Amino acid sequence: MQTTFTPEQLEVPRIAEANTILRKCVHCGFCTATCPTYVLLGDELDSPRGRIYLIKNMLESGEPATEQTVKHLDRCLSCLACMTTCPSGVNYMHLIDEARAHVEETYTRPLPERLLRNVLAYTMPRPVLFRLSLIAAKIGSPLAPIAKSFGMNRIAALLSLVPKEMPAPERFGAPGTYPATGEKKGRVALLMGCVQSVLDPGINAATLRLLNRLGYEVVVSGEEACCGSLTHHMGKEADALGRAKRSIDQWTKANVDAVIITASGCGTTIKDYGHMLRLDPAYAEKAQAISAKARDVTEFLLGENLPQARNSLRLAYHSACSMQHGQKLKTEPQSLLRRAGFEVMEVPEGHLCCGSAGTYNILQPEIATRLRDRKVANIESLSPQAIATGNIGCITQIAMGTSIPILHTIELLDWAYGGPRPPKLEGIA
Repeated sequence: MQTTFTPEQLEVPRIAEANTILRKCVHCGFCTATCPTYVLLGDELDSPRGRIYLIKNMLESGEPATEQTVKHLDRCLSCLACMTTCPSGVNYMHLIDEARAHVEETYTRPLPERLLRNVLAYTMPRPVLFRLSLIAAKIGSPLAPIAKSFGMNRIAALLSLVPKEMPAPERFGAPGTYPATGEKKGRVALLMGCVQSVLDPGINAATLRLLNRLGYEVVVSGEEACCGSLTHHMGKEADALGRAKRSIDQWTKANVDAVIITASGCGTTIKDYGHMLRLDPAYAEKAQAISAKARDVTEFLLGENLPQARNSLRLAYHSACSMQHGQKLKTEPQSLLRRAGFEVMEVPEGHLCCGSAGTYNILQPEIATRLRDRKVANIESLSPQAIATGNIGCITQIAMGTSIPILHTIELLDWAYGGPRPPKLEGIA
């Protein structure tokens, strides 16, 4: 793609990088076939290729983002399916991140939307505040249909996402150091996380149990809380980079062999810390070192040579976008589950997003619901006994559309190798 940035613009590192990415695009359109919003809406501007044109025009002009540009950029899920299918190596992830930062800096959203985004950005990365917010929202959750009838779709979506039963805080997973069982093989850090630690603390508890049994001492600092992913994808770069630095400081001080992540959306961001902080002389090297140590929990377990196990449970495996497209972990989780004895089935249209995408199912509820219903229909066509996945956002989103229990992959692996049976499987043979 030909670009027309001025020499002065190209002196700005962020613009220079965007220029390099844009010039790799050859307009082939391979990305349109795997883009969820283009598949649903059929609008070229809601495809990666269309958004690339919008971003190019926006950045070249150097002017504030327009309402039309913002509308189509906001509809992007950041699922990164386009990067998997792009033959030219266009780094759409870095391009859309830069575009969102530009939008946040130059565009004034309507007041109600601004307020909603600020509330989400402030509460969700703070576990204590997020939990209190959910308790308060649970009181108002019966009002979701009324809010929808008045056209307040985002408020209705927010209320609908509140869990029917709030899980009790999990002591095993709270900040601290968890010693290895038997001979110590290594020392790792576990991201405590923000949203996941509130919505499903049992995921981290299962991870700790299994890693301890395998001989790993696990450090949960709790000081890092949110990795910065949520606000990063909302274009709030100052907040995101501040959280990234806090995480890097904690894990560097902990002196660990690896940083284990159980939310694949967080993993994609943490593995990108080296890029996000490349221009910060105080953090560039440290960020690169932490990114190199970041491992999805299933990725880490691949090196453990876990034994064969027996289990008759029939699973549908949903590969989160941040897992298969963001981290390029496409078959590894399924291999671990099969080794643990589970029957694992691939979901039709597995490359398409479920519609969760961080705060997307709140900010773009109509599209998110259509994607969820399509995903659920594909899963239910397999008649599985349970669903496995590696991202809390997907767990929450898909659970809203089906009665089939959905669990994190690590909960199933912990059970297969000596841990307790997950409560969600109660009553299933």
